Amino acid sequence: MQKTNAMRVLDGRKIAYTAHEYSDEIHGTDDVAAAIGVSEAEVYKTLVVLSETPGRKPMLVITPGPRELNLRLLAREIGEKSLRMATHKEAERLTGLKVGGISALALLNKGFAIYIDASAQQFESIYVSAGQRGINLRVSVADVIAVTGAKVVRATTEP
Repeated sequence: MQKTNAMRVLDGRKIAYTAHEYSDEIHGTDDVAAAIGVSEAEVYKTLVVLSETPGRKPMLVITPGPRELNLRLLAREIGEKSLRMATHKEAERLTGLKVGGISALALLNKGFAIYIDASAQQFESIYVSAGQRGINLRVSVADVIAVTGAKVVRATTEP
């Protein structure tokens, strides 16, 4: 397995992680969870969210696979008027990564505001993208927050 930028970041900070490879044809968190043998609740996706207010930074929001991002709730939590999901094309253009492989760990210092759903705090570790389709990293929640500088917010509602 080739090292990704996210792995290099974690290695550079001497942070423990476990890499899990699966087919890069798999995109949904339910299928990722099945492929690596964990519960879907532990597999987190990184979504690109845009403010409707001109001049605001694009956001990366790390959310649990089975839950829906609630844009109104997130906007209220972070003091924004109106938010929208980036299209696949916008997400790929802004991050330089393919949808299904977007990782906050691979996008440090790229101008994104980073948030993580408060549900992550129920786990010691979660599975996040390594910045490439087909590889997820098991990393402690505390380390994900520390490395990315993510603010913990309520961003999702139960499925």
